Amino acid sequence: MGTPQLTKNQSLVMGALAHSEGPMSAYTILDKLRDQGFRAPLQVYRALDKLLEYGLVHRLESLNAFVACTCPHEHEHDRGVTAFTICEGCGQVTEFHDAAIEERLSALVRAQSFKTEKTTIEIRGHCKSCA
Repeated sequence: MGTPQLTKNQSLVMGALAHSEGPMSAYTILDKLRDQGFRAPLQVYRALDKLLEYGLVHRLESLNAFVACTCPHEHEHDRGVTAFTICEGCGQVTEFHDAAIEERLSALVRAQSFKTEKTTIEIRGHCKSCA
């Protein structure tokens, strides 16, 4: 699958996330994009829903915020494991994937006859600079 054709709003939201220093809430995105015609949270949420569907952004559940995917074409987001380290000091978020973790988690859920829809791991702590 190639890169999806994004609408104007999706492109603006994607751009805001891609150029952000860290995770952004939908309301922070709305504030950043007011000059581009965004007036309501629903405009941001609709764009985010599609960007999530396309695998171009991730939602960090613990922060209720969004980040641009750093490797949108390397992994199958629907079934793979996406993991993040989140620094409590500076807010830096790093996305990573690990085949061994994916294999172990797959074995655990298969043993329980559990059908996985989404697996996201968020590891919170302090980065090297803040430790």
